[in-house]
Amino acid sequence: MELNNKLRSLRLAKGMTQEQLAAEIGVTAQAVSKWERGATLPDISLLPDISVLFGVSIDELFGLTEEKEYERIQNMIWDERMLTADEIYRTERWVDEKVAKNYRPADCIRLKADMYNHLARTYNEMAADAAMEALEMDPECFEAHAELNEGLRGFVPDWNVRNHYKLISYYKDFVKKNPGDWRAHMWLLDNLIDDKRFDEAEEALKGLEKCDSTFRTPLYRAKLLWETGRRAEAIEIFGQMEKDFPDEWMVFFEISELCVLQGDYRGAIEYMKKAREKQKKPRFADTCEALSQLYEIVGDYGSAIEALEDELRIFKEDWGFDKGETADFVRRNIARLKKMK
Repeated sequence: MELNNKLRSLRLAKGMTQEQLAAEIGVTAQAVSKWERGATLPDISLLPDISVLFGVSIDELFGLTEEKEYERIQNMIWDERMLTADEIYRTERWVDEKVAKNYRPADCIRLKADMYNHLARTYNEMAADAAMEALEMDPECFEAHAELNEGLRGFVPDWNVRNHYKLISYYKDFVKKNPGDWRAHMWLLDNLIDDKRFDEAEEALKGLEKCDSTFRTPLYRAKLLWETGRRAEAIEIFGQMEKDFPDEWMVFFEISELCVLQGDYRGAIEYMKKAREKQKKPRFADTCEALSQLYEIVGDYGSAIEALEDELRIFKEDWGFDKGETADFVRRNIARLKKMK
């Protein structure tokens, strides 16, 4: 049932006139009339009051199943660069309601985390744009550099700010409780290696070895060898991985990163192209994003743009979309690169 018909049905079932409904929620009778005719929709901020008045959930008001509302929220997070305060409030309220009813509680809480991270990324990007504008106006606005660096997640010189001790502590406890979760072992290893906590990383690697028999275990062995200065051994493992897993695109993705660590950006480009070629549909766009960055670093802006245009094609051909914030973010990067050509 459409929202306009649902509102009319609920109002009549409650024995209310349009004027009485309008008075209850603080709008005009003309507004209610337009809603029921389908000419306009109620402002999103009014939906909680309307749902309480009629004793139905917002999902019921819209005639959405729980699954459809979950999908709607996820799509909203993916498609919208900015979320309004009402959209944030409605999502938080919906999640809390579903968790209380034990409907996919972990997934719903994860959805809330996704929304908060989306907001953080959006505001970080906006902060960086504002900081660059300030520096354009006044190159001696020194404080703007700190905002730019934070907005674009640049290097932080203070060890106490950039280390991952809280995350490491969490994952150490998590893998004790969930020893068969190879993803968690990898998250732990990534953060231990990045913080140069190599002895602990050696122990963590043993946990990964117990639950994984793919390329991931030699990959982290090679990463640890590289970071502890045994780079010839690391390169040898990477070479063996290429032979043992010739169809695994992630292997070539990681070898591309090894090339970057050696300052070989041209080599990194060639391996990243191989990684892109070895992907099967539906393909991930990571290789295109990485290629664009690599081309930009070497000053080949035309190829960087082509890589991003290829990313947009993957979105459309493999995932069925070409609109929304995910695609718009790529288009903004294309526009930025075109100014640099």
